[in-house]
Amino acid sequence: MDFSEFERIAEEEYDALPEGFKSRIHNVRVIVEELPRDDQLRKVSAASRYSLLGLYEGVPLNHRNTGYGTYPIVPDTITLFKHNIESVVAGDVRVRVKIREVLIHEIGHYFGMTEDEVRKAGY
Repeated sequence: MDFSEFERIAEEEYDALPEGFKSRIHNVRVIVEELPRDDQLRKVSAASRYSLLGLYEGVPLNHRNTGYGTYPIVPDTITLFKHNIESVVAGDVRVRVKIREVLIHEIGHYFGMTEDEVRKAGY
């Protein structure tokens, strides 16, 4: 799948999230990269460049205090790693499903869920 098609699917899957869920997400951008950078791998102590499917970087919602947003801040970022997602599934339909799973997993981190909590929720 080419890069622009992957990005289009990621956008569609984000747009398809339930409105009650999406309406609570603020100041977050979703981007697609082929593979994680070294600094991203270090942040999560990933075993391999090829094992990380997505990454949330930012200030989780449950860690934001009343001063959050009163000064200029960059958006939080959810990165989906195209190469790695495609390598764990076969076929465009399965890629779409995996993109949605990874997106929801990373949004869980945005809401302040730990890795264990997100996994126990099924993502």
